[in-house]
Amino acid sequence: QDGSGSSSDGPPPAVKAILNKFSSGKEEDKINGYLKMLKVGPDLLKFIPGEKASDLRCWLEAYRYWNQGGLNNVKAMLQLVVQRYLTEQQQQHQQGGTVDEAKKKIELLESLTLPELEVTPDIGLLHPLLDGYASHPKSYMDWRLSPTAANQAKQQNFKLAPNNSPRIALLLYRKHVITNQRYIQDLIQYFESEGFIPVPVFINGVEAHTIVRDWLTSTHEIEGVSTGTIVRDSTYKSNEATCVDAIVSTIGFPLVGGPAGSMEAGRNVDVAAALLESMDVPYIVASPLLLQSIPMWQSNGVLGLQSVVLYSLPELDGAIDTVVLGGLVGDKIALIPERVRKVCSRLRGWVNLRKTPPADRKISVMLYGFPPNVGAVGTAALLDVPNSLEQLLKRLHEEGYNVGDFAKDPDASGQSLVAALAVCSENSVIAGGSNKMQSAIEQRMERARNGDETVPETLAKPGGGLAGATVLGKDMNFDELEKMLGKYMAKKVRKSWPEKERGPGMNMKGEMVINGLQIGNIWITVQPLLGVEGDPMRLLFERDLTPHPQYTAAYEWMRLPEEKGGFGTDAVIHLGMHGTVEWLPGQPLGNDRQSWSDELLGGTPNVYVYAANNPSESILAKRRGYGTLVSYNVPPYGRAGLYLELANLKDLVNEYRSGEDSRSDLRDAIWGSCERAGITADVPYNFSVENSEGELDLSAVKVEDFDAWVANLSNYLVTLEERLFSSGLHTLGGQPTDKELLSYLNAYFDDKLSVDELEEVIALSHETHKSTESSNSFLSWLQSFADNFMGDNSDCGTQTSDDEPLKDEALKIVELLKRNTEE
Repeated sequence: QDGSGSSSDGPPPAVKAILNKFSSGKEEDKINGYLKMLKVGPDLLKFIPGEKASDLRCWLEAYRYWNQGGLNNVKAMLQLVVQRYLTEQQQQHQQGGTVDEAKKKIELLESLTLPELEVTPDIGLLHPLLDGYASHPKSYMDWRLSPTAANQAKQQNFKLAPNNSPRIALLLYRKHVITNQRYIQDLIQYFESEGFIPVPVFINGVEAHTIVRDWLTSTHEIEGVSTGTIVRDSTYKSNEATCVDAIVSTIGFPLVGGPAGSMEAGRNVDVAAALLESMDVPYIVASPLLLQSIPMWQSNGVLGLQSVVLYSLPELDGAIDTVVLGGLVGDKIALIPERVRKVCSRLRGWVNLRKTPPADRKISVMLYGFPPNVGAVGTAALLDVPNSLEQLLKRLHEEGYNVGDFAKDPDASGQSLVAALAVCSENSVIAGGSNKMQSAIEQRMERARNGDETVPETLAKPGGGLAGATVLGKDMNFDELEKMLGKYMAKKVRKSWPEKERGPGMNMKGEMVINGLQIGNIWITVQPLLGVEGDPMRLLFERDLTPHPQYTAAYEWMRLPEEKGGFGTDAVIHLGMHGTVEWLPGQPLGNDRQSWSDELLGGTPNVYVYAANNPSESILAKRRGYGTLVSYNVPPYGRAGLYLELANLKDLVNEYRSGEDSRSDLRDAIWGSCERAGITADVPYNFSVENSEGELDLSAVKVEDFDAWVANLSNYLVTLEERLFSSGLHTLGGQPTDKELLSYLNAYFDDKLSVDELEEVIALSHETHKSTESSNSFLSWLQSFADNFMGDNSDCGTQTSDDEPLKDEALKIVELLKRNTEE
């Protein structure tokens, strides 16, 4: 309590003032400041006379030994406690011997010299070739790039990455450094051998954000600072920092506060998002499991608290491509070399993508076609895939990517691309192989121009509306697939899919057909079907089963370098909710070498465009499918309303309930309408009076029974009429129309604002062009909006007689919906 007797959050003001002296004054730095205070506390307490602070001083001194760690420091800590308290007890209770013996014990304890504290820096940098520790990244890089480091490596036969290699910041546990956990040195050595220059920074765990903020920078941040679009924090240390291409944390937990969290709830995510947005480099969490053994992970996946530390908390900051690097073997931490190579391959994919000029980047776009043979090619939940594909290609062109003539051709159409892909997905066309697919598309184009109504009209456009897109694919035999998969995984495929049961996607020669449309450096394809004929979900439930050969071949060929006969994609975009690669057999969480999503995606960056209203499934795409999620908004909501038969039924019910004289005449009409609409099962009845023919005899039903059923029917129709549903499909990056905005707001406010008032809000949004990116970040604004939305009531935060707050809320919603262009 403060002086007035009222409660206050956090420590007393005096303690807060002291904590500020040991940190930058920022809320997110206070835990780090607290640790610093514990280090120097004993020295400060020396100035307090007498025994007033002796116990506190002893505790702080003991903590200082404990915090530094190591066997000698722990021994010294125990000696300190024994000398401080056991000698007192011996003096006060001289039991179990003579007075002389007790004095001798006391003298012996007091004669022992307390060892000096063996100090390891709280933060620093290390390397197997470096004597001691570097004090900051710049001094470390000066050594790492020097002839001295090269000579040491040569003498010790240690492979160093070339000096122009990508630089990867590694955040390591200080505790594991001072306890000489072997995996730390091994991890650094593996990164060097994989062609990366590691920048290994060890921390206690709570300072990760200060390392990113004060010691690291990036090409993007440097350019932003030079143009004035980015303002670095005042704590940034330009004479100590270094530029990196990616950040890998082996700590887990949130970036801000680590295991300790934050002294201010809810602050972590905003601070982390701002730091990582400024850096704009991949942030990957890859760590050995500290709470599970390797065998436990291999048999059950990542479990319980370990999944929270490694996945859930870092993902809130924006961590991607989490990889399990190893785990416990007894009381030691061991790496699995193959998993370290995996995280390096994921890093290499992202770094190479950044370093490759946009015009030279090769991008694959994966559409879906499930269920097969029913016109579902190019569909996704809540997304207009053809129009979204068209907008995506045009935006890629604006960003400097090579999309051929698509952006310049006035007849180019996403509908045409999807129609051509649908032709290539037909079983009869697949049977002829990839070499005959181009002629199959051209034949359909000719039929469309001749007015054949069985062919999509869009193919009748000049050039079929394809803007020069042509078929690119391959017919692959199993020997070729085995070279790409490796003998182990290929053997599993052979076992699950013998030669006579090779699954879909095979031509008449028994080869796997891979196909898609190439336009510039973009390859657009349809994801292979998941399962087997008549049982498409089988793969989801049989862990030992494998994808069929053509499925594996499509992903392997997509990644295979062009010089080896593949497409050589630099990244893949899975367009819409949702595909199947993340559902393939393997570990439920924490991919291993035998997880098929891990094998087929390899090191390819996977941008997964996913509906924003389905986090439970999108998280699988992120974790099992290495998906970097880009959310798309759902279509505007509207009220379902009633139509045709149901609208007539509502009128009959209202007439029946309001009338008296002609009610009996309406019974048959109401019942007949219910049967035609098929809702008698939805509104159960408890009368069973039958005539001689075994049919329901409505005339014999009691009035009160029928009235009760009609009342239930009326409630059902009201519920049905007011039900919210998604109206139409969303186009990626497309702003909602005024009509769609009106539908959304009308559904959201449920008549609390009139149509005229809502139209006024929409008109105001056009006039003001008000931006949500003013002084606060988007995440801050979203948090504020969510708080207002939840409020203290359950009625959407809109229970007020004053319309102005409602209009303000409506305006914020409109502004948020207009940010669809950022997708």
